[in-house]
Amino acid sequence: MFISWTRCWKAVQYVLYVCPGSLMMEIKPALPSLNSVYDPDEWSQHIKLHLMDLLSRSNLKNNMVTRFENQTTMHEFLLLAFNIKSGRVLLFSFLLLVYLVTLIGNLLIIAATYFDVNLHSPMYYFLSNLSLSEIVFTTNIMPNLLNTTLHGERMMSQGSCIVQYYMFSSSTTAECLLLTVMSYDRYLAICNPFHYSSMMTLWICLQLVLWSWIAGFMLSIIEALLLSQMSYCGSTVIDHFFCDLVPLMQLSCSDTYAIEMTDFVLSFPILVCPIIFIIVSYAKIISTILRIPSVTGRKKAFSTCSSHLIVVCTYYGTCIFIYMTPAMEDSFTLKKVLSLLYIMVTPLINPFIYSLRNKDISMSFIKLSKRLKGL
Repeated sequence: MFISWTRCWKAVQYVLYVCPGSLMMEIKPALPSLNSVYDPDEWSQHIKLHLMDLLSRSNLKNNMVTRFENQTTMHEFLLLAFNIKSGRVLLFSFLLLVYLVTLIGNLLIIAATYFDVNLHSPMYYFLSNLSLSEIVFTTNIMPNLLNTTLHGERMMSQGSCIVQYYMFSSSTTAECLLLTVMSYDRYLAICNPFHYSSMMTLWICLQLVLWSWIAGFMLSIIEALLLSQMSYCGSTVIDHFFCDLVPLMQLSCSDTYAIEMTDFVLSFPILVCPIIFIIVSYAKIISTILRIPSVTGRKKAFSTCSSHLIVVCTYYGTCIFIYMTPAMEDSFTLKKVLSLLYIMVTPLINPFIYSLRNKDISMSFIKLSKRLKGL
């Protein structure tokens, strides 16, 4: 029986470097006994047979490794965004304008809260952190959306997609918790005004804000890790303008039960419990305001929390409609448009709502503009 010694040497290398233990244990019993009489032909025949067996195993292993590498190669997803052929430049200009106004408006609130001593209070400290979460929220998605709108479809790697979803989920969770903290602050200010300063100290404010951010980043990492362990096969087209959880699960060929249950469980501390807490807080706030005898007092008390109430209704109303209604084909385009409003419009109008309905912030903006002109 003829066998190429070059191929034999490859088989030997396979034994020495790939599987030095397990296969040699299989070969050793098949070789002639060392106690038997040495027969060169017999030994040569055994060696040739087993080297051919090793060679076939080596080829099989190489094929399996190649197939495994092909399956685990990092996938790229194709984001369609708003696939329009005409008016692309006009839409890009509009989105860019909205993004810049959003950044400037929220940065002005942060700057005003930092530089104006009159705004060094718990309510404005929470508001500045809410503006920071809005900046992180929009900056995570809008630059990529602008690029996709101007140049058409865009490829994103699986890793980039998961990171984008993680930052989206983290900033969203932090914003939900910050809105809840702000409602608690308004509840204490209106329902317990005499104990407000002792209950809402600087240390408590720092802890509430810090834990809101920590909870946002820690809770969101669970879903991000589950997404990174999923396999994606077949179509890689995401009919959305950012990497959201549902489109990614639809492209996965893995079992999505674990991540669906995780998302359901996390919705309680992130969405359901904050909504219940906010509703109860404002029910008590409204009840307290209605008991104020003077009309002027009622108006003044309601004006301190009306801005926050408008933001909460806008934010949670859009969020609930997008993520808690059944996924239907004919409503997906509507949900995509509402997602754009949720991501773009809500962070845009928040600075205007708080500044137009709050004289302190309006005056602080005027002082800040004068300071900037003097530089």
